Amino acid sequence: MIDYTAERFEDKVRDADLVLDLIGGETLDRSWGILRPGGVLVTTVAPISQEKASAHAAKGIFFIVKPSRSALIELGRLIDTGHVRPNVESVFPLERAREAFESGLSRHVHGKFVLRVI
Repeated sequence: MIDYTAERFEDKVRDADLVLDLIGGETLDRSWGILRPGGVLVTTVAPISQEKASAHAAKGIFFIVKPSRSALIELGRLIDTGHVRPNVESVFPLERAREAFESGLSRHVHGKFVLRVI
């Protein structure tokens, strides 16, 4: 485990086979340096420049999930039966959506913000 608030991951990790980036930006840029030659960087944030991947002798993959009706129904069933438990940080009424968004920007959260529509 690396405490990202106390140390930089690139100071502790070298020759990784795979990096999964869920943040993008500077974190994505710093991640190239910890890959071994031939390693793979997967990001869910934005498409990767193949020129940048080649410059680091690595492979870059942009991964995004496209939900389907059947997959969402199954996910709902798993939640309803308790097999999957979403981690909810806070619930906000829809009219406070901006406050919810800004709250997520101002601190590290450990769950999702939910907007109550009804």
